[in-house]
Amino acid sequence: YILKTIILGQTLSLFICGTAVTSQYLAEQYQVNTPMFQSFINYSLLLLVYTTMLAFRTGSDSLWQILKQRWWKYIFLGLADVEANYMIVKAYQYTTLTSVQLLDCFGIPVLMALSWFILRARYRLIHFLAVAVCLLGVGTMVGADILAGRQDSEGSDVVIGDVLVLLGASLYAISNVSEEYIVKNLSRVEFLGMVGLFGTVISGLQLAIVEHREIMKIQWNWKVALLFTVFALCMFGLYSFMPVVIKVTSATSVNLGILTADLYSLFFGLFLFFYKFSGLYILSFVIIMVGFILYCSTPTRTAEPTTLPQPTSTGLDNAALKLEENDTVTPAITVQFTRGETVVVSTD
Repeated sequence: YILKTIILGQTLSLFICGTAVTSQYLAEQYQVNTPMFQSFINYSLLLLVYTTMLAFRTGSDSLWQILKQRWWKYIFLGLADVEANYMIVKAYQYTTLTSVQLLDCFGIPVLMALSWFILRARYRLIHFLAVAVCLLGVGTMVGADILAGRQDSEGSDVVIGDVLVLLGASLYAISNVSEEYIVKNLSRVEFLGMVGLFGTVISGLQLAIVEHREIMKIQWNWKVALLFTVFALCMFGLYSFMPVVIKVTSATSVNLGILTADLYSLFFGLFLFFYKFSGLYILSFVIIMVGFILYCSTPTRTAEPTTLPQPTSTGLDNAALKLEENDTVTPAITVQFTRGETVVVSTD
């Protein structure tokens, strides 16, 4: 089970790595910064595939029934997902890579807290230790970035960037907890179809407002088109595959597993962007994987819903209730006449 969980988590990390590398290549080589347009392409693919699947369903899980019963909930979910993606990418323009990597981990304790109250997940001491080990691995990775000089890309306003990261991480946590609840209680296709539908509408409106000028500036050629295509396929694969992994494990486990995505991006960056290598990167990968294995080694439990205690003695109200129940039963009466004109009445 642990090996299966590791493989699934690292597959998600590779998808995230693909989106990060293609986005960075577009930004550095072709000066294309269109995070909302890239998200819009992904949501449109989800709409085309999964919302169409819902449209052909009939019965209680059809598209019309889902919209009639839960449309307002999916509006909030789509808004949280769209804005989480946008805020994290936008934060890179204001703050450093180091700050984004560190503050992005804020989503893990938020996710655990939401899982505790909403999904009724109950953690053991080993789970908290495992999370601490994973965050230590992230700290080691950030230290390696500082030694390699990758933290020098500071933007114009660090405070704005840090706030964007914290908000984005919190919105990711809300989205992931909602995803776990929907996948385990409803269906994977319903989650992806609704996120595709409302995500396309919300990101399309935001795209028209904030990024229409950037799109007009793109110098299109086959390389730019290929990078957009690879990004869209990686993002679509990430969204399609993540519910499968969450159903097998949990949202918290998935978020711990994908902490290695930055390291995979770094390894690609060694060849594409000529990053400096440090042995601390290998150490941070090992530490994160140790923490991830520790977390998966002991399953979390789900708290049972509390029930009202049954009364141990019969009070006045209960006695009256019993009398009413007895009154509803009509006794059978038998009347017999015997000699001497004596009447005998008996009840069963």
